[in-house]
Amino acid sequence: MEERERGRVAYDWWRALAETCYVPMPARAAQRLLEGVVGSLAVALDRETVDTAGAAAAGRMLVEAKLTDPAVVPVSARALTRLAQFCGRPDVEQRMAVLLACFGRGYGAALHQVQHRGRLSLEQGMDEARRAAEERFRVVFDNAAVAIAVGDTEGRLVDANRGLAEMVGVPVGRLRGASVYDFTHPDDRDEIRAVIYEKLVPAGEGTAKLQLRIQRTDGHCRWASFAITFVKGGGGQHDYLLAVGEDVTERHRMQDELHRQARHDLLTGLPNRRYLVEQLDASIAQAGGEEQVGLCFLDLDGFKHVNDRYGHGVGDRLLTAVALRLREGVREHRPLLARIGGDEFVALVPDADADRVTAVAAALLAALTDPILVGDTRVQVSASIGALVAPVAGAEAETLLDAADTALFRAKAAGKGRWVLRRHDLREGALALHLDPEQRG
Repeated sequence: MEERERGRVAYDWWRALAETCYVPMPARAAQRLLEGVVGSLAVALDRETVDTAGAAAAGRMLVEAKLTDPAVVPVSARALTRLAQFCGRPDVEQRMAVLLACFGRGYGAALHQVQHRGRLSLEQGMDEARRAAEERFRVVFDNAAVAIAVGDTEGRLVDANRGLAEMVGVPVGRLRGASVYDFTHPDDRDEIRAVIYEKLVPAGEGTAKLQLRIQRTDGHCRWASFAITFVKGGGGQHDYLLAVGEDVTERHRMQDELHRQARHDLLTGLPNRRYLVEQLDASIAQAGGEEQVGLCFLDLDGFKHVNDRYGHGVGDRLLTAVALRLREGVREHRPLLARIGGDEFVALVPDADADRVTAVAAALLAALTDPILVGDTRVQVSASIGALVAPVAGAEAETLLDAADTALFRAKAAGKGRWVLRRHDLREGALALHLDPEQRG
């Protein structure tokens, strides 16, 4: 942050203070003080982990300068939010909330000490200082645009703001004293425990980031991103965890949709080649022993003639109809059916044997027996299939697809509307071809 920018933020801050409360020093001295505080807070905000101690120290500086009017903290919080403009980090809103919360706590603790020393009655001074500190902290805490929670090191919420209450769907009062596990998804609890209570808390410092699912009381589940900072207690206070979060459900939905689109064919809605290869790779990675995989590599017979005669619009609608026919035709066998390009489809049959794969191949051909109506045009479609049964352990996805493609070539050579089964042992190089016995010429 440049000197000119610090000066501008400090000047606007001083103007706001001067208009709302008593500033017990000359204007030039006040601006120099505030410029120094702005500089230290800018550094604290931009560190790898937000400098919570530096933010608290900045709050104490205002008290030491006798800026103790009740309006000081809310005015300061509004003025200092401009620091976010000069921080280039993507999580600047969360970092700013942490910074302002620690600034307010530092101010409150210092004011507590000042008032404590100035009271004849120790008990009265502590009560008033605590109440004043809480009021000032609440301005930042309750009005933050993000969810904020203060928790003990055992996982219980000491305090929470409206942002978190709205995220969870319960009043703030019900959150106080609750366990963090009460409103998080069961599948995320082990990660919370590992990251926060097995790493962050034992280290006694630092910030941990988590993306987890929030279980709302209305039954819906929302995704939230949290930055949890370990803050050492001062002035006799216990250590605590300061969590700042935001709802990222829509971001997750967009990412899921982009992930789905990247792995599905836009025309037919079927999985695409990328998804098919990923599933094959997963099967290979998990396979052991004598487990086999089956593939049925299907290519429509004479599809180019359909495009040439009726146009690509009819061709696209025909492919969509074919995809639906094939999906319904093999539903009972439950293979993964994918369109890998053009008029080529592949059915992946896990835990396969020759009988199961040939049953899938026969069902695929049977699904295309009747003509398909595309608009006012009835189109008779047939297909050729190269079927493969091969051990999956130690194989490669592309090698398996190439072997099925070779079987498809043999089926095409034997005539339309038939399948060829290829048994392929990738370890021994053994190869056997079987033509659909019902369709031999």
